Amino acid sequence: MLTEAALREEAATQPFPLADTPAPKELHFLSLAEARTVVTPGLTEVRHALAEAHHQQRFLCVLGDAGVGKTFAVHTTALTRFPDAHLLLRLGARPGPDDLRAHLHHTLGLKGAPPTDPAAIDSLIRRALSAGPRIVVVDEADRMPDACFEYLRFLHDDLPGGLCVVLIAGQRGERALRAQQMLHTRAAAWLTLQPLTRDQIPRTIAVLHPLWHTTSPDHLWMLDSHFARGSLRRWALLTHHVQRALTATGATHPDPGLLRQVIRRIDTSRRP
Repeated sequence: MLTEAALREEAATQPFPLADTPAPKELHFLSLAEARTVVTPGLTEVRHALAEAHHQQRFLCVLGDAGVGKTFAVHTTALTRFPDAHLLLRLGARPGPDDLRAHLHHTLGLKGAPPTDPAAIDSLIRRALSAGPRIVVVDEADRMPDACFEYLRFLHDDLPGGLCVVLIAGQRGERALRAQQMLHTRAAAWLTLQPLTRDQIPRTIAVLHPLWHTTSPDHLWMLDSHFARGSLRRWALLTHHVQRALTATGATHPDPGLLRQVIRRIDTSRRP
């Protein structure tokens, strides 16, 4: 009979489970065909943090390096667990409060053209938001000027139950978010997602896509150290290009030579 320590050690080598409800295909990078929704530690963290922020109707800040799965984890959780509450704002590079108003008017499904008078459109937006708990998601939130943060604060404070707003930013954007004093008292949590660790690579990638189901951990570690470096986005990119190479060559499985060729072709990060 295995001891408790042995059971924990065995569990630590098992593949991460798949989500009961898979993410829509378009949420995967490059809409990767046959990609699966793996419940990684990062996705689990976001699930817990978003559930609490939604319950409290407060802000949630999700940070991390590019490609670690911040946006995927937030949208997957919101869409699969809070489908009626999820509001994604697709803002440009230099948005202003009027852009926020226009995007909220559209995303909330309000009829007609957005009023040009700020007070009039704010009244419509507040009325729609007060109909039930919502989750407003802003990607690359560090690009917003102070006026946009102030507008989100206004909405949060004006609604009787508050407003759950998820702000997603890269590691370099953390300073911009922490400079917003209003977040210090209104954020339910600050969450930083990390790249996959060495022990997590085979537990994640072997179930992420059928292409890697039978690939040995040694080969997965090699590919990660030479190309992906713990980034789920780079693993999706690699998978996409390997699939194309297999189609072009007629091969059924990626051998080491084909993998090296693909990496040399797509990895621009190490070139002068």
